[in-house]
Parts: sequence; C-alpha cells; structure tokens
Amino acid sequence: MSRRATAAAAIALIGTNCAIGIETFLLVQLAYNGSQLTLETTVGAPNFPAVVTGIIVGTLTNMLVGVALIKPQVDWFVSGVAADQSRRSAIRHIPRNQVFATLAAWATAVGSYAVAADDPTSMRTAGVAFAFLLAAISSSCITYLFAERAARPLAVVAYREFPARHVFHGVQTRMVAVWLVSSAVPMVGLLLLNLGRWLDILPPVSGPVDWTIVVLAVVALVSGVRVITLVGRSIADPLRDLHRAVERVDNTDYTARVPVYDSSELGVLQHGFNTMVAGLEERERMRRLFARHVGDTVAAQALEHGDGMRGANTTVGVLFVDIIDSTGIAARQDPQATAQLLNDFFTIVADVVDDHRGFVNKFEGDSALAIFGAPVALDDPATAALSAARDLATRLTAALDIGWGMGVSCGTVFAGNIGAETRYEYTVIGDAVNESARLSDLAKQSGTSVMASGTAIDRATPDEGSQWVAVGTRTLRGRAEVTEVFAPISVVGRRGAAGISVGAVVAGLLRPARRLTGQTGRFVDDGGGTP
Repeated sequence: MSRRATAAAAIALIGTNCAIGIETFLLVQLAYNGSQLTLETTVGAPNFPAVVTGIIVGTLTNMLVGVALIKPQVDWFVSGVAADQSRRSAIRHIPRNQVFATLAAWATAVGSYAVAADDPTSMRTAGVAFAFLLAAISSSCITYLFAERAARPLAVVAYREFPARHVFHGVQTRMVAVWLVSSAVPMVGLLLLNLGRWLDILPPVSGPVDWTIVVLAVVALVSGVRVITLVGRSIADPLRDLHRAVERVDNTDYTARVPVYDSSELGVLQHGFNTMVAGLEERERMRRLFARHVGDTVAAQALEHGDGMRGANTTVGVLFVDIIDSTGIAARQDPQATAQLLNDFFTIVADVVDDHRGFVNKFEGDSALAIFGAPVALDDPATAALSAARDLATRLTAALDIGWGMGVSCGTVFAGNIGAETRYEYTVIGDAVNESARLSDLAKQSGTSVMASGTAIDRATPDEGSQWVAVGTRTLRGRAEVTEVFAPISVVGRRGAAGISVGAVVAGLLRPARRLTGQTGRFVDDGGGTP
C-alpha cells in the first residue's frame, strides 16, 4: 500500500507537470510568434531550448522535492508506529506541502529559463514568468487534489485513534481549485494575452486564426475536465463509503464503520457517522440486555413511550408453572447442575410462551409467570394461555425428568409499571394471577401436571375448550367461592393408558390440603398435600 501511495504521488506529479508544461510551452510559443501554429515557429523558435529546459527542470524539481516531502510519512506508515500529534499534523499537511513544492518547482523553472535563454530580455522573461505563474497555479491545484487522494491510506492510520473533528481542507477549497483551473487561469491568460498585444509586448495575430486563443480554450476545457474529475472523485468516494455503511446499518449491522481519511467536512461526517453507529451499537446492546431482563415487549414499550409509572386494567390469560421439590433437587446435586436444570426449564418455558405470543413476566426461583394479552393485547388471551399450557406440558415431559405443577387462569388485572420513580418493573396484579398460582399448587397435589379454571375454559374458543375435561371443583386457598377445575384430555384422557385417569385426578382433588390460619399465620396440615 505504501509503495502504491508513493508511486501514485510520483506519477501524479510527473504526469500533471508534463501535461501542463506542454500546454504552457505551446501557449508561450504561440504568444511570441503571432499565433502561427507550425513546427518551424514552435519547435524551431529561438527560445525553444530555454522554455523546454525550464519546464524539464521544474518538473524534475517538483518530483524530487515532492517525493522527499512525503517519504518520511511513508516510512512512518511502513514502520507501524502509532501516530502522535506531530505525525497527524504532518499527514494532514501533505497536500499543502506538495503545493509549496509545486510552486517552488515552477519558480525554479523561471530561473532555468532565464539562465538558458540566448537573449533573456526583461520583457520576454516577464512574459514567460507570467505564463509559468499561471501554469504553477493550475499545477498546484491539481497537485493538491492528487496529493490529498494519495495520502488517504496514511490518513486512515494516522486518524484511527484521534479522528478529525474539525475541517482542515474543506470542500470549499476544492471548489476554489476547480474555479482556478477551469475558469480563473484561462481567463487571466486571455486578458494578459490581449494586454500584451495592446502594449506591443506581444506581436499581433499574423494569420486568419488566432491559434493562441484556440489552444487556450482547449487547455481550459481539458484542465476543467481533469480537475472536476479529481474533485468529483474526492467527494464521491467518501459518500460512496458512507452509502454502503448506511445500507449495512439499515440491515441491523451495527459493526459497520467507514475509514476516516478526508480532512474536509466529509471527514468530520465520516467521524460523526462512526460515532453515531457506535452509539446505535451500544443502544442495541443495552436494548438486548434490557429485553433479556424484562422481555422484548416491555423493552419495546419502554423505548417507545419513555420512562414513568403507568398501567391499565386489561383482560389477560395467566400461566403459572412451578417445579416440584426443587429444594430437594438442589440438595441432592451439584449447584452447577441445578443451575443448568433451571436454565433448561426456563428456556423451554420462554420458547413456548413466545410461540403463543405471550410474555414471561417473571422467572422467580423455580417458577415462572407468563401473561397473555399484556403488554401487547391479544384477541383471545384465554385460548393463547390454554394452548401454551398444553404445548408446555408436552415439551417439559419430553425434555426434563422432573415434576411440575401448572395453573391457567383468565381475568381482569392491572398491568403496568410498579415501584418507585427511581426503580420500577412491569408486573400484573389481580385475582387471576393468584388463581393461577393456586391452581399450580393444586396440580401438584392432584397427581396431574396442568390445571385450568372454568373461567379460562369459558372464555376460550370451543376448539380449545374441547381439549380440556372437567375434573371437579375446589375451593382454592384464600378464596370463598368454589372454582371449577379442568385438565387437558391429553393428560387425563384414557384410563389404563400412560396418562392419568379422571378418577385419579378427582381423588387427588379430594385429598385434604394445608390451610393457612388467619390468626397465627401458621401452616396447619389437614392430612397431606402441599400449600
């Protein structure tokens, strides 16, 4: 890369100065021979060797000085040493230094012409000096653009840790270069040509065609195309890089970055884009972390509506699932194995709930609470909760060798943010939540794994309701009214099969349960069962 950068700079300097030198040579010869475009009056003119000598010396000087100025920066680039402030400043000033080298080279060209000319009169030397000055301005502008482009690999490395935050070589400077090369220099040359003829410094036109004007017009056209192409590419390249990076970000690739190599407003834009995408990447990382703690739907609502405690009453389906004898399991095996078991259990719960468009509100200890219908409303939350319970029972039975109890309920709850202004969480509060937890306890007592309330069955679709069978009634702990209890047919369906019969479930329901005395707060065992 460094060799290419050096070669590109050298070729640009030589090519630019050769082209401008040929153009300047023709214009000088035509201006002093009466605009006669012939071999005899150009190459055969007395001042031909002096003009050519001046152009050759200027071109060689420009090349040598230009390469000498850029070589220390290329050597640094190859060394791999981190850039300090002085190095970054030197890299930033490469285009400016190359311009100074070009101006110095054309000044040397004027001196070489004066030395090599046979009869260096002051007026002729002044005329050649003015021509070379215009050539130097045009050459400097193009050299600036070439140097800025050739130094981009060096700028990428130099600005990596400390990208440009301010404009050093603005887009306006490039536009001034376009104006100078394509308009100002040709027009000033035209004015000087006519002024010289009016003052009899230059001979009048001797033929029907003023070839000096024609060549000057061609030079203006060619130089304009050349400089506009360079400026266009210097602006289009960063924008093209930005466009590709924006497409990657649009496809949620937040690792997209653009190299910062431009010292104009575009370089500041490159740095700003990288900073913006880094912020988006951090925001996405925080969003994913936030979503893992509170759920995707709650995270999306928080990002959309902002902070604050808010909520509303809504009808939801509630699913509560709890592992049987988790304390005993933890006592019998390594803590790491227990943690892995819980992770597998909660992973299955989260996947099934997500498949049925629910929301896992809490993972707490060895239990999980899932809500269907909040924070995202569902047309039929009861059906979603019941079908999720059946699927979850199938998945847990196939994947894990543990027992559990699952309760499903449906009703109106408060769903929203609860807590203090400095810290709150999304939760649901209502009788349906308590009922699902009691049904989960009942499912563990009865010998089956899943229980649902009659309210949930009544509010579900007929197709879903047909998948459940009534197994009796029970007054749940903490409630005065009787609750009709249902279980999935797939669990209690066929007597004698692998599943549990309806009779066994009913018998389990009729077993005495522990009750909590209201005065003392003690658990009283009425003959077996779990609380």
